[in-house]
Amino acid sequence: MKQIPFIETVRIEMRTRRCSLKTEKSYIYWIVNFIRFCDMRHPEDLGNLDIERFLNYLAVDRKVSAATQNLALCAIIFMYRNVIKREIEGLSYSNTTKPKRLPTVLESHEAQEILMQMKGKYKLITALLYGSGFRINEVLKLRIKDLNFENKTILVHRGKGAKDRYTIMPMSLIAPLQDQIRLARRIHERDLSEGEGFTSMSLGLKRKIGDAAKDFCWQYLFLSSSRCVHPFDGYICRHHIHESAFRKQLRKAVSASGVTKRVTAHTFRHSFATQLLQMGTDIRTVQELLGHSDLKTTEIYTHILGNRFGFTKSPVDLANLSSS
Repeated sequence: MKQIPFIETVRIEMRTRRCSLKTEKSYIYWIVNFIRFCDMRHPEDLGNLDIERFLNYLAVDRKVSAATQNLALCAIIFMYRNVIKREIEGLSYSNTTKPKRLPTVLESHEAQEILMQMKGKYKLITALLYGSGFRINEVLKLRIKDLNFENKTILVHRGKGAKDRYTIMPMSLIAPLQDQIRLARRIHERDLSEGEGFTSMSLGLKRKIGDAAKDFCWQYLFLSSSRCVHPFDGYICRHHIHESAFRKQLRKAVSASGVTKRVTAHTFRHSFATQLLQMGTDIRTVQELLGHSDLKTTEIYTHILGNRFGFTKSPVDLANLSSS
């Protein structure tokens, strides 16, 4: 019987557990790095000391962030617990505590200046991030069936934590959304005419619904420019545009806008929440729109507002500096 390579065993275990493709790629990357660091020895022959040496190497030599250190540790723990079937105990290392920082938010005019520098689908994606509070992966995964123009709502299917939720559909985006749907339909009809038309779906779902995966309602709103082979099920399909394509356009727009803040896709979600609270929206409503399980997560935006400092005077304001 042909022996299955160890990394392929890890991949099979992750797919059995329905891990996302992003998680799979990330975990395998760090597991491969760990094995290479240990001179290609099999992980069964390695122990706590080797893991600690690898994590110290990441921190000292590669100078990775706290989040990256934690991700590498999670990948190694997953490998030992679920593939090698061995618990790692007594490790002289724990998850690095990330520094607590208040998120960057944009003023309304700053968001508008960035939006003015964007065009087409990238402008619409940014407007949805800012106008509906999406995470970037949530807006890219929108399917035609998720848009409800009658109720002016958008379904977020399996957002963070695999939770569904509804968020608002901005009135000003109805026409651009309908234009994007028409564009998606033209692409889909061309795929059908060429004998294709399948959308990409999670592991096994396409086998479950069969040719229904060609129905227009299942297509992504923001379709990729080319078809590809499904990474799990092996059929030809059309995926949504990649996050990296959006990031590239956003960087250009921020640079051209003159906004000096560090702006990412998530900055627009922070700005959405902050500006809703500024307008007097109930914090429970904001929590629901963002999909937060814990109200404390939403409450961070009340600190950004700084209302509790509104009536506090700085000592320098009490000094008569104009006479000096």
